[in-house]
Amino acid sequence: MSSSGILTTVLGQYTDDGTYRPGGAEAVGTILGVYALIFVFSLVFAAIFYVVLAIGLAALFRKVGIEPWKAWVPFYSTFVWLKLGGQNGHWVWATLIPYGSIVTSVFLYIGMHRTGKAFGKEVGFLVLGIFLPVVWVYILGFGKDPYRPELIAAAGLGAPLVGYGSGGQPGQYGQPGQYGQPGSYGQNPGYAPAGQPGLGYQTAGYPTAGQQAPAYQTAGYPAVQPPSPFASPAPAAPAAPAAPAPTSGPAPTSGPAPTSGPAPTSGPAPTSGPAPATPSE
Repeated sequence: MSSSGILTTVLGQYTDDGTYRPGGAEAVGTILGVYALIFVFSLVFAAIFYVVLAIGLAALFRKVGIEPWKAWVPFYSTFVWLKLGGQNGHWVWATLIPYGSIVTSVFLYIGMHRTGKAFGKEVGFLVLGIFLPVVWVYILGFGKDPYRPELIAAAGLGAPLVGYGSGGQPGQYGQPGQYGQPGSYGQNPGYAPAGQPGLGYQTAGYPTAGQQAPAYQTAGYPAVQPPSPFASPAPAAPAAPAAPAPTSGPAPTSGPAPTSGPAPTSGPAPTSGPAPATPSE
């Protein structure tokens, strides 16, 4: 039934002879019932769509470092979604004016393209988001692809305004979308963060660079302070130049050896006299 036919049925019409024939009350009730049924069906469909979308959006927010509860607040969820894509969140208020939702959708699609870049997706994935946004958020929110906001900067696009990679926050990697813990770039154990002097690799039993090694002491002996394994060796003292060896003069010559005189001769041996005679009795 056309709109003119509905008005004729409700309001009535003039016949060919000029008389007015009013419309019937039953027709009015039928039309109002149809409109009420369409309105209720639209509300139920919108509620189901909102809940299903909020579940996927909450999973996506959790993965990129945003509180999941924000996905359940009307208007505010779209506000945060726009900022996740690097767009001004206040574009959400354009949906309150006639045809303003078209403007909001355009900026939302631009942000969805940037968010997809952080998951390694291309332009074809944005086409899926335009026609099936629920599928788009479920693939990113519940998929295994990590969130890497540094890919957005690598593509020459603006950084997100909320979540990881925004406001000076380091890029995160892994689950949920972080490196290391959980996700972004971890820190090697034993190494200090870059830019902190005096720290370095530490092995069990050795002090950290820049710290004094502990002293060891044996019972009955004084404590001995071992050298630090990280201390620079002391420069060796320059060797003193060797003194020239003294030269010896000519050896002295000895004079002629003294000669010995003639050996003395012994005199004649003395002779003994006659033996005395023994007196007889």
